Amino acid sequence: MIPHISGRPRRTLVLAATLGAALAFGTPGALAGTLPVAPSIASAAKAHATAAVPASETAASQAAAWVAGTRAYLVITAPGDSSAVRSAIEANGGTVFSNFDAIGVIVAHSASSGFAATMRGVAGVQQVGATRTSDVPADAYNPALPANPSQSTTPAGEPVRADMSQIKADQAWAVNPGSASVKVGILDTGVDDQHQDLAPNFDAADSVSCAYGKPDTRTGAWRDVDTHGTHVAGTVAAAKNGKGVVGVAPGVKIAAVRVAEPGTAFFFAENTICGFVWAGDHGFSVTNNSYYTDPWQFNCPDNIDQAAIIEGVKRAQEYAESKGSLQVAAAGNENYDLAHKTTDSASPNDSTPVTRTITNACLDIPTELPGVVTVAANGTGVTKASFSNYGQGVIDVAAPGSSVYSTVPGGGYGSKSGTSMATPHVAGVAALIASANPGITPAQIRAKLATQANDIACPSDSRCTGTTANNAFFGEGQVDALKAVGATPPPGAYFENLTDFTINDNATVESSIAVTGVTGNAPATLKVGVDIKHTYIGDLKVDLVAPDGTVYTLHNRTGGSADNVAQTYTVNASSEVANGTWKLRVNDNAASDTGKIDAWNLTF
Repeated sequence: MIPHISGRPRRTLVLAATLGAALAFGTPGALAGTLPVAPSIASAAKAHATAAVPASETAASQAAAWVAGTRAYLVITAPGDSSAVRSAIEANGGTVFSNFDAIGVIVAHSASSGFAATMRGVAGVQQVGATRTSDVPADAYNPALPANPSQSTTPAGEPVRADMSQIKADQAWAVNPGSASVKVGILDTGVDDQHQDLAPNFDAADSVSCAYGKPDTRTGAWRDVDTHGTHVAGTVAAAKNGKGVVGVAPGVKIAAVRVAEPGTAFFFAENTICGFVWAGDHGFSVTNNSYYTDPWQFNCPDNIDQAAIIEGVKRAQEYAESKGSLQVAAAGNENYDLAHKTTDSASPNDSTPVTRTITNACLDIPTELPGVVTVAANGTGVTKASFSNYGQGVIDVAAPGSSVYSTVPGGGYGSKSGTSMATPHVAGVAALIASANPGITPAQIRAKLATQANDIACPSDSRCTGTTANNAFFGEGQVDALKAVGATPPPGAYFENLTDFTINDNATVESSIAVTGVTGNAPATLKVGVDIKHTYIGDLKVDLVAPDGTVYTLHNRTGGSADNVAQTYTVNASSEVANGTWKLRVNDNAASDTGKIDAWNLTF
């Protein structure tokens, strides 16, 4: 069965859900990174950050004023004091819903059909554009809080997944799992902050809802109105806690910025603007944007409304970047050449889509805005995912996006496919770069993402133009988490076991590695990497056991009251046949202190 690529948030292919309640994986608005679906089921994650006044501040008065036919507009003016323009909005049949003076963008509502034309003639107004072809929901004035799902639990164990080993994230964790001082904003359908794999890294203080274009800081306003955002969050930074899955950067913090509206999961421009401003003002090093800005799949500058959308979102992105935030965005799931645009048949998706002729001047935003890292999806290995958009000079990097297994609301896990799923791999790698290089700028992270990526040559496909170093399908190549943290794979054949083994008091535990494909004997400089989490390591004796049973002692009750054994030992194992089952044996020789074998490896 072909997996379903979810609709709105850059369109996710939904494959399966496990270890949780039965999940209906429909797709909201314009989810970036998930494959497209029909408007009736599309509407997922279009994350947009904002920074302004709590949604509840004027709820009562505005709710009383809401009428059918209310539409939302971006009113663009010079950054700074917008009081005169705001007064003109009120005087000409509109209300100010939110404003972002730092970038000169005001979100106005009006039920008057002549509002936009009138405002375009007001002194100080540079552009005015409608952000939707449908009414603003009444919910905008008194938003309901998303559900807080009950949580299921899962048995212990978090095996390394193929997508993580594909980008060497599993090797990067041993070098640098990411810094807690690095925050990644998940601009999406929201995040289930109670999930067992996300709670350890979740930053509630910097989470918000930007649905409708105004920050709502109430507790839980950031929660998921779909499943898309929670899935994305797990790929970025699910905790390395022995449960479920591990994210690319399990040591960083994540904050949720819900930009999707409930019911439709559309990501309108005002929501995105709010989200980016919020990201800049709250110190996010990276934001993940697995969506496109509804209702237009492509915004064309020769359309007066879409030109204002482009300008407003562009200003917000530039503001976030000026504050130190790098935006990473999904390329989309239509198998479309973004470098040779001809038609758009999916817009507007909030009313009746029409087929229109477009050119390359029309932009998929935020992914095609200057400074944004555009991500294509790999299939298994170094292939192009069949659904992934592409384009010479548009795609920056690629990452796994097929059948990605990650967190879903309620403590569960499931698989999705789409460029929405590729993007959080890149956001995670960007977070690792930021962790390894404190003070790095967004431009420098962009440059490092390009240089650390592994080149992928074009297949025999005429659509793939360019060179091995940079082409239409893969851009600079597939990201490499190990390079991102400043390391390179160890020379020689490399084997590891990342399964946790509990070390009990006065007990012995063993962890095995099966070595195959190595000719002859082990080297005289066999490298044994050991990562043991244990208090009072003076209790421990640690041995390497060769396939024939020969014991090589690595650590023998030294270190006293120190915690943890984390080092690489060199062993002369030249008398041992390399192939076979090698074991790490740990003896705990006293009471009161316990721990676990977290991971270990062999390099021949």
